[in-house]
Formats: sequence, C-alpha cells, structure tokens
Amino acid sequence: MRIEDYALIGDMQSAALVGRDGSIDWLCLPRFDSPACFAGLLGSDRNGHWWLGPTGRPMATRRRYREDTLILESEWDTPGGTVRVIDFMPPRQANPDVVRIVEGVAGTVEMSTRIRIRFDYGRIVPWVRRADGHLHAIGGPDSAWLHSPVPLAGGDYAHHATFRVSAGERLGFIFTWHPSHEPRPELIDTEEQLEETESYWTDWVSACSHKGRWREAVVRSLITLKGLTYSPTGGIVAAPTTSLPEDFGGVRNWDYRFCWLRDATMTLDALIGAGYLDEARAWREWLLRAIAGRAQDLQIMYGVAGERRLPELELDWLPGYENSRPVRIGNGAVNQLQLDVYGEVVNCLYSSRTSGLPPDKRAWSIQREMLDYLESRWHEPDEGLWEVRGPRRHFTHSKVMCWVALDRAIRQAEVFDKGGPLKRWRALRDQIHAEICAKGYDTDTGTFTQSYGSRELDAALLLIPVVGFLPASDPRVISTIESIENELMVDGFVLRYPVAAENPVDGLPGREGAFLACSFWLAEAKAMIGRRDEAVELFERLLDLRNDVGLLAEEYDPVTRRMAGNFPQAFSHVPLIHTARSLS
Repeated sequence: MRIEDYALIGDMQSAALVGRDGSIDWLCLPRFDSPACFAGLLGSDRNGHWWLGPTGRPMATRRRYREDTLILESEWDTPGGTVRVIDFMPPRQANPDVVRIVEGVAGTVEMSTRIRIRFDYGRIVPWVRRADGHLHAIGGPDSAWLHSPVPLAGGDYAHHATFRVSAGERLGFIFTWHPSHEPRPELIDTEEQLEETESYWTDWVSACSHKGRWREAVVRSLITLKGLTYSPTGGIVAAPTTSLPEDFGGVRNWDYRFCWLRDATMTLDALIGAGYLDEARAWREWLLRAIAGRAQDLQIMYGVAGERRLPELELDWLPGYENSRPVRIGNGAVNQLQLDVYGEVVNCLYSSRTSGLPPDKRAWSIQREMLDYLESRWHEPDEGLWEVRGPRRHFTHSKVMCWVALDRAIRQAEVFDKGGPLKRWRALRDQIHAEICAKGYDTDTGTFTQSYGSRELDAALLLIPVVGFLPASDPRVISTIESIENELMVDGFVLRYPVAAENPVDGLPGREGAFLACSFWLAEAKAMIGRRDEAVELFERLLDLRNDVGLLAEEYDPVTRRMAGNFPQAFSHVPLIHTARSLS
C-alpha cells in the first residue's frame, strides 16, 4: 500500500496508521517511540496488523475525518449495501485504547476482521488466551486486550471473524494496551468515548485564530501537529513512524519518533500563530527540563519525555517498507553538532514572549548560557540542518541561525528589559553578519551558497529573508531565490540541494524526492519578493499533493509520483501553515 493510502489516528501520546483497506498497520504503545505491536507497515501482515472491512478487502470507496477532529470515517459501497468504519483513539485517561465502530449505513454487508498482535516490532508472538469473553495477549512487558462484539476464531497465529451488519446497526471493537504486570483495565464505552473525543477536538479547533484563505488545510495541519504532541510532557515528535524510505528500496530510512528542537520550535511557531499559547507554555516547560544542565550538552533532539540516549539500532527481522532496508530505531544524529538549533530555540522563545506567554526566569537564564556557549562555537563547522553523515562544513544556513540567536536575544533584552552583555552581543551579531555576506555569498554566481567556499545551492537559503537576515528586496536575496528556482526544481518541486550520484552532499547512496518543506519555503519567498501570483500557484499545487484526508509525508517523489519518507511529517505541515498565513 502506498504511504499516502494511510490516515492518522491518535491520542496525543501515540498514534496509529489506518490503511485505505481498513488495516491498522502501525501502532506503537504506550508512547510514540515504544516498540510497535502492529508493525505490518515495515514488513507484512505477519509482523502485526488489525484489518476490519467488507469481506474481500476492497479499498474504501471514500473516507474522511469528521469535521475538525482526528476521528476517521471510512465507507465502502458493496453490492449488498454500504458500511462505515469509525476509527479513533480517545484522549487517554488511563490506558491507551483504539476504538473501531462498524456502522451499517444501507442494506446488509458481510464484514471480516483479522488481528495479529506482535509485540516488539513484530518479533514477539504473544501468548493469547480467552478471558471473560475477551482476547488477552501477553508477551514480556506488554499486554493487550481485545473486546469484540462478535466471536473470534483462532488459526495461523491470528484471530478472525466474519459477520454481517445491516443498516442502523453499530458494533464497537476495542483494543487496549497495558503493562503485563498490571490487572485488566476497565472496559470503556465506545459510544460515550466517541462523543467525548469529538467534543475534545471540536473544542480545541474552535480556538483557532486563523480566519484567512485555505482555512481547511490550515486546520487539518494544526490537528495533525496537535496529534503529534506528547501531552504528558509537551514534547512534539517529528513523525509517528520510523524507516519509511526517502528512496524506495534504499537505505535512507530514519526514525523520526523523537522531539527535534528545530522541528518542535517551528511547530510551536505555527501553533502560536494560530492562537495556541497553552501548547507553547507546555513546550517551553518541556524544553527547560530537557536541556537543563550545561549549554554545551544541548542536543538537537530528545525523547518525548526529554531522554538523551537514543541509540540507533537496526531491526534485521523486518524487511522494511517495499524492501527498504535497514529498518532503524533510535537516531544517530542525536550526537551531531547542528548550530542552527540555537537560533531556532531562541527565536521560538522570543516569539512566545511577544505573543503573550508570561516570562520565565529560567528561560532567560538558559538562553544567556546558550549564547555564551555559541560565542565560542559559532565559527566551527557542523553537520547542518540536513544532518549530513559526512565531513562537517561551514553551512551558510547554520551561520545565519547563529545570527538569529543573537538577534532575538538582543530583541528580548531590549523589549522586555532583560539583563545581558548587549554591547558584546551586538558586536558579535554584526561580525557574523559580515562574515556570512563575505564567505557565504559567491560574487561570480550572484548567490548565497550551501557552505563557505562552495558553489552549491541549498533550499535552506530561502529562509534568509524569512528570518530577517536580509530584506527580501536585497538583490542578493532575489538572485538566490531565482537560482534555487532554476536549479533545484524538479517537475515543479524543490530539492534540498543538488543530487549527485557520486559524492552526495549527505554522504549516503541513492536518491531522494523533493523535500516538501523546501517547496513551501519557495512559495513564501516568492511572495516576499513580489511574485504573489506564482507563490499562490505553487502553494495550491503543493496542497494538491495532500492525500484524500489532508496529510503530507516528508517528501514527494516526482518520478514515481508518490509520497516518500516518514508520515505524516510535522516538517511538511508546519510550512504549509506558515505559507497560508503569509499568503492570506
């Protein structure tokens, strides 16, 4: 099944991917980064899945989210009638639940279901028994209960049933996870939880302040970002999946179920701009806990509760999505030096304050310590925004974001009367600015370059006017935007950087598709230099790439015309919101 054939449901602690055929092929419990109990997405049905649909497994005729919610409704038209399956995860109170309600819409439809529970990413076949009319699966630390309103038969290490549903009938299935050493959790009421879940989401969306054009796309993206928030701590994951490939059949497969400071700060900017300050407050608290300690120990990413050790491992028993190996958990990029992160963090904290978030003495203290550290490190090479796994370089974008860190700290000190060595900060800000203009700009090509001394372009340079490093009217900015458009666009979408078969920029073999965030950046940049009609045309072309329920992956492959990379991807939905707001 294609990546875009999936939809997301979640409870703001974990999430599941539901296929257009009615199969849940990915679910990690109890957290986003926990081992999967349904891992068919990265292998086959035998690695764990839960299918529910009309007998014969046809694709759903249509599907949609209930308006302003994360409740998925899939409908099948069959010769015998029409049936609807309602999938959702109630906001968690105790244990995580997945609810699937089968509703007869017209006529009578024969339905089937099959469930294979496989703990530890498809590796552990649990011991399954019947207890009090329910199925109970247990394996190591994991335990799951399945409440089914129809009898389930066992066979081939799975449980299955065939049943009929007629117009007006509703049957509720419940899958509940809990630690294996704890007693059986209390059974929830599916109809009551459906009503409460719908109320939760509609109430949350009602606070959205975006009233401009493209509101539907913005709201769906905001709901998706909220769904990627880990509510107990305020952390925000980049995506709920691991190892969905950037290059089908290749090795560009990464685990995104963690909280990148860069992605999270951009997400918070989008939420703040839509009026959601509670999320900003929760994220600031998460940040202060996560980075507490020495500034030199700051990491680019953390676990959803602030964990620092995220070792990268390969799961050799999983064949990978469309044989894209290896399947990885953890992420080795956690140990990289990415200087742009300091700018992202300070900018987000400044934006939070100017948007009305109350002051926090710890936040300013930590920012001052971060700037002290940056003063001694900004001139060093790093791995940069794109997390290259090759030699470090003096990436121009990284230097620009070092400038942003100083600029936003100076603004905070000036606007909110904060103490700090402003004279020294201003001098360093000017020094960094001058160096970037001298070493990051190529006078022969008339463009800013990916790194000092190179002539390569980089889509991240589109952010130069967005962050205020130079005005959009500056000829150097205009020529850089136009060069990126001319040289990095493939079939109308923007690549991160030039793709070379030999000696690729990121040190990895294989190709990748167009990075969707970069195309949104180009649309916003075009608007800033006065090419609004072109910006709107590109933006709406990007909106057309969303799947039928409004979701985007990390990349789009113009060759195969498919989504690629982890899904859904916060780093794609965030610039969608920013660009819509800018164009509105």
